[in-house]
Amino acid sequence: MSGNEPVAAAPFEQVPKANDHPDQAINLSQALLAPRIVIEDTTPVLDSGAFAVKAIRNQPVAVTSKVYSDGHDRLSVLLHWRQAHSRQWHAVPMLAEGNDLWTAEFTPAELGLHLFCIEAWIDPYATYCHDLEKKYHAGVEVTLELEEGRLLLGKGVDRSEGALREQLQTLQQRLPSLSADEQVALLLDPHSAELMGKAEHRSYLTCSRELPVDVDREQALFASWYELFPRSITDEAERHGTFNDVHQRLPMIRDMGFDVLYFPPIHPIGKQHRKGRNNSLQAGPDDPGSPYAIGSPDGGHEAIHPQLGSREDFRRLVAAAAEHGLEIALDFAIQCSQDHPWLTEHPGWFSWRPDGTIRYAENPPKKYQDIVNVDFYAPDAVPSLWLALRDVIIGWVEEGVRTFRVDNPHTKPLPFWQWLIANVRSQYPDVLFLAEAFTRPAMMARLGKVGYAQSYTYFTWRNTKPELREYFEELNQPPWSLCYRPNFFVNTPDINPFFLQNNGRAGFLIRAALATMGSGLWGMYSGFELCEGAPLPGKEEYLNSEKYEIRPRDFTAPGNIIAEIAQLNRIRRQNPALQTHLGVTFLNCWNDQILYFAKRTAERDNYILIAISLDPHTPQEAHFELPLWELGLDDHADTHGEDLMTGHRWTWHGKTQWMRIDPGYQPFGIWRISRLD
Repeated sequence: MSGNEPVAAAPFEQVPKANDHPDQAINLSQALLAPRIVIEDTTPVLDSGAFAVKAIRNQPVAVTSKVYSDGHDRLSVLLHWRQAHSRQWHAVPMLAEGNDLWTAEFTPAELGLHLFCIEAWIDPYATYCHDLEKKYHAGVEVTLELEEGRLLLGKGVDRSEGALREQLQTLQQRLPSLSADEQVALLLDPHSAELMGKAEHRSYLTCSRELPVDVDREQALFASWYELFPRSITDEAERHGTFNDVHQRLPMIRDMGFDVLYFPPIHPIGKQHRKGRNNSLQAGPDDPGSPYAIGSPDGGHEAIHPQLGSREDFRRLVAAAAEHGLEIALDFAIQCSQDHPWLTEHPGWFSWRPDGTIRYAENPPKKYQDIVNVDFYAPDAVPSLWLALRDVIIGWVEEGVRTFRVDNPHTKPLPFWQWLIANVRSQYPDVLFLAEAFTRPAMMARLGKVGYAQSYTYFTWRNTKPELREYFEELNQPPWSLCYRPNFFVNTPDINPFFLQNNGRAGFLIRAALATMGSGLWGMYSGFELCEGAPLPGKEEYLNSEKYEIRPRDFTAPGNIIAEIAQLNRIRRQNPALQTHLGVTFLNCWNDQILYFAKRTAERDNYILIAISLDPHTPQEAHFELPLWELGLDDHADTHGEDLMTGHRWTWHGKTQWMRIDPGYQPFGIWRISRLD
């Protein structure tokens, strides 16, 4: 069977499924019907197939499995796959790697849910060829074996029709006119085996269970996010910025190398209990309020804040962004101000206290009087609330939005997300959801399992060499590597990391290098390029937080790191090894202040070395090793090196090298290594 030949679905419904019977006593009739062939330890699989493994369109999915049976007969094993909504299977032979391990890969070309399974059978002709070859090369008489081959070909003819039957008859008719050596060559020819494989009745045919794979577009794995508040794109704090003002920022955001432009909520903002500057409980008459307090008489989640512009203005901005290679991402925050129309239209969607007041959001000792939450399981909310929230997403998708950053998804029911994401993607399979969840590891992983394409991470709080290495390695191993794509945001409007508060420009460059080199997904909130980090004392929060005020910026201010960010993003685009969080290998570097690792493509044709000093104040030096063994070279070989930040090139001699990193100049090195030949 050829690699992409469609296979009918029916056989999978008629053959024994591998491992259907638990490991316990069975009666005779069960034993007679049980599979003779074992298919087990199949990868990739997530929670025994309860959730889909993540994959990317046009990128191969590697499948492995242990497949074996009793005795010494040879097996044939096929990997089958299909789109979940299609009955058309495709197949490719799996290769025996030894010790019962079989491998193959398939490359999904379409988005959405796919299924794969493994089919195996005892192959009489392959067994015959194996035995014939051993005897022939050992000098054993094979006259009887040649007669057996002729009979096997005859059985193949009897089971065939059309062109296949004619081809097998031709082989059978040629045999008597050939010498013994020529008969052996003909019977062992791969073409003969291929024809017999098509005619084979597939003894003891066994098929594994079907396992799911969820295929996303490429931007689910590789993208650079830039976050800004449209209302702050203005020359003065007294004038509210608009969608039309954002047009002027598009070229610079594009030139920095970003491809996703993300807005916090753009909906009408409530008046009741509006927060003032720096989260104060009393707002001044001109305070714009938090955009997360969604809803006013102007509308709710489906509406646009009037001061930002019209719906037509938004459409023009989406189109203009696309012309600059930028995709607009919107915030989906399931929370309401006390002015949200839903409170009067659907009071049964909310929780009310015994005194008749509404229950607002709290995280003691913090209180969020400007925000109330919906009750997903209130009698009046099922299913009308769920459908209304789905319709909000669909409405913005129809306006051209294909990516949503979801606020605090871990505080909403997991079954809701599993249903909503699947429902939306069944209509629009290119839609992506990013989970903004800083919570327990199990919950963060589960959000990925139920459908989130990307996730915020603990990267924000990993600063030391052991912390970073442990976290990077964890993300590269199952189950995380199968269900969780980390988006390394260096800062957010909510989080002003302690590391950025007092480490100056070098500190910002360190975190930018870690994020851009560590993951295919990274993001930054505007102001990072200007090294903004003034905190509320003792807190990971910004002084004069933009969540509660309009903040104009001079994006050309001295000391900015715009050029460095642009070059980091350019390096990512030019080197496929950097377009994923997977493939990290830590290498020897004898300095605890320098994180040194490699990222490479599977073919080793793109091999990047990254050394980042974690000390923003003092130069660091170290001896380090080049991974010559990965390039098939001995310890004394010469290799070509290139500094991807500066373009400087040189020749390295031998495995052990020396580096010096000065944070006053550049606190990291990014080098491409290659063989000289």
